[in-house]
Amino acid sequence: MPDSLADVSLSVLLGRFASRTPTPGGGAAAPLVGALASALAHMVVNYSIGKKSLADHEADLTGAAGRLERARSTLLELAEADAEAYASLNDAFKMARDDPARAERIRSAAAAAIIPPRATMATCIDLLRMLERLATMTNRQLASDLRIAAVLAEAAVRASAENVRVNLPMLGDGKEPEALAGECERSVAEAQERSGRVRQST
Repeated sequence: MPDSLADVSLSVLLGRFASRTPTPGGGAAAPLVGALASALAHMVVNYSIGKKSLADHEADLTGAAGRLERARSTLLELAEADAEAYASLNDAFKMARDDPARAERIRSAAAAAIIPPRATMATCIDLLRMLERLATMTNRQLASDLRIAAVLAEAAVRASAENVRVNLPMLGDGKEPEALAGECERSVAEAQERSGRVRQST
């Protein structure tokens, strides 16, 4: 069994993405980008904690550090979960086309494959909300790093929305695909708006 995505070197990780294998793919890349955004924001916070000019925000900064660390951990787990979910979907596609269980297996696997990117969207929206607050209370010398974190978090939301959308046709007819498509639109719009506010206020 290969090492988890979080436990390999960057070179090995990029090699896995580049290889001709179903996983990891774009679904795993999105939460990894979000994790990078969280880590970058965490660095900004670490450079802000203990700074005399930001002493009034010390408690908030310390709390943010803990939340950013948890977000990074969650996103790494979601990258792994996405790779596993897509592997199951890929297995379903390989079933014989005349197998009566194939259609339901694909539908079920597609529904499961939507879970990690939806969670990634939600986590990165929360991250962007945090970055908005941090923009007014962190070390100004690292403002560009916070802006880049916002850009990366927005990208993770956009990418995750794509990963949800691509699976919607496999869910069949009904209100669920339409509701999920609407959720993606709202999430992308909010991510864009919040990322813009971070970039304007730093």
